[in-house]
Amino acid sequence: MLAARDGLDAEARRDGSASISRILAGLPALAGARLVGGFWPIRSEVDPRAAMTALAASGRAIALPCVTPEGLVFRAWTPGQDLVRAKFGLSEPDPSLPEVFPDALIVPLAAFDRAGRRLGYGRGYYDGAIERLSRERPVVTVGVAFAVQEVPRVPVEPHDRTLAAIVTETGVVQLERPAE
Repeated sequence: MLAARDGLDAEARRDGSASISRILAGLPALAGARLVGGFWPIRSEVDPRAAMTALAASGRAIALPCVTPEGLVFRAWTPGQDLVRAKFGLSEPDPSLPEVFPDALIVPLAAFDRAGRRLGYGRGYYDGAIERLSRERPVVTVGVAFAVQEVPRVPVEPHDRTLAAIVTETGVVQLERPAE
């Protein structure tokens, strides 16, 4: 799926990211969030920066993830604020800033299915962060991807967390939750 995403031309990724950002900015699932954790895109990922800027303009606080030895933590970020270069080629808020605790996350992914399952990059950072943040209160998780990243079924492990919503450039994916 990463190859399919990489295969999209730059204009398609840019236009798709703009569509995804417009949808995210008005997404009902994020409407009640006070603090939204976003991410700074790498490689050919969806670019959610326009959505984060729009959400901040509508009064929501924004945070970005930082990779630490304890796992993924979030630190406050304001659009336009400088970031520092971190491991894995990531751009992160200054590590001296205090940790914050988002009540909603915009989550990158490598692949997704219609049951709301996501495949990340294999280190479990987001699954761990979602599990940790959810101990205190529910955390709304919204995956973002290009439509070409959809697969029939994502394999799951016990630590994997299902997403509340998935947004692609074609709209909000209608999730088909399995019967309990």
